[in-house]
Amino acid sequence: MLNRSIEEINHKISQGEARVFTAEEVTRMVSHGENPSASEIDVVTTGTCGIMSGTAALLHLKVDEPGSFKKAKKIYLNGVPGFPGPCPNEWLGSVDLIIYGTAHSIHDSDYGGGFLFKDMVAGKEIEIKVESTHGEIIESSTTLEEMGTARMIGTRMAFKNYTAFVNPDSKRVSSIFHAIDMEGPFQGLSFSGCGELNPLQNDPVMKTICMGSRILLNGSEGFIMDHGTRSTSKKPNLMLTADMHDMNSHYLGGFKTAAGPEVFDSVAIAIPITSQEVLEQTFIKNSDIKLPVADIKGRHLPLTETDYGKLWNGTESRPKYYPEKCINCATCLVKERCPTLAFNQGLNTKKCFGCGMCAYSCDQGTFEMKTGSVKLEIEKQIFDVPIACRQSDLKRAREITRDLTRRIEKGLFSIYKC
Repeated sequence: MLNRSIEEINHKISQGEARVFTAEEVTRMVSHGENPSASEIDVVTTGTCGIMSGTAALLHLKVDEPGSFKKAKKIYLNGVPGFPGPCPNEWLGSVDLIIYGTAHSIHDSDYGGGFLFKDMVAGKEIEIKVESTHGEIIESSTTLEEMGTARMIGTRMAFKNYTAFVNPDSKRVSSIFHAIDMEGPFQGLSFSGCGELNPLQNDPVMKTICMGSRILLNGSEGFIMDHGTRSTSKKPNLMLTADMHDMNSHYLGGFKTAAGPEVFDSVAIAIPITSQEVLEQTFIKNSDIKLPVADIKGRHLPLTETDYGKLWNGTESRPKYYPEKCINCATCLVKERCPTLAFNQGLNTKKCFGCGMCAYSCDQGTFEMKTGSVKLEIEKQIFDVPIACRQSDLKRAREITRDLTRRIEKGLFSIYKC
């Protein structure tokens, strides 16, 4: 049985000789009847993209000249509230702060921390408003490039286990787990998770994924700080960090939900193939991964289960847009509901998340997208439920996974030894 050290793998990477495959490529080999060997594969890359509510940013930024105010009591970036401190920076004219990806703007109910982070990483000018401890109001602006520190910390990211949601009742329910108030009974299903590509599905006991492991977080090389909050052996997740200066705005952003704006991120992690046992964990298929289905009123209300094969296989990653079919409704439900603000007099494909809300909402055929449906057996009844909202983006997950693959192949990314 082959056993290979991390040092051997890193040497092959440094020489440009590493054989790197994505988790989906490995699964495809197995599905086609092949039996991949650890002697043929050095690294398997994995990835995920989706709403990650535990996202926050630690920032240090200049507000005004030294001596202009003693210290900040409140601070807002583009109207999104942050928390000054812990360092008071007395009389320095600068502020240390933490700001949550789930924070909501005081001016715009559709704008929040996730949208702010995307604007920052895209290099846009950010408006600052500070209320000092003496009651002064100081207003200025800045950019990410001008910030001395801008570090993202995800307290709970890349979950191995997610939950899908439906509404079994006739009354609509507002939740962060759906883009709009969820209609019922059983009129749509919302879910998260990238199935067989997801990092912790490919290393479920965290044999190679550990504290200190290098990762890509929104395109920036960072590392795993620890297990995430609420992480358990059955439902693990990760605490991650990376420098926002090196991030790619394509991989992160805001996502509107019925309960207000959230934040999405993209993560890629490399699995070093140190043995056949490690490799065989990556053989997992979407159809092997069970997904609990719960009442939208809470994860503590399980109803049944499905699997990622039924939710992802045979579906499309992006909608087709037929503007000639549009009848210019007085209220455009697509514009009103689009979680990433990708539709405004046209479809912005760069902003599109592939959630499926446009095709679900427009009854004129202006948007078409194969998101599929799933049959759920609940209390001996069968319900055929359409997929209404995907809170994970498999296309972006594949892109950041390929990004990591290229870096390894070019010798630009090494593996951390657990």
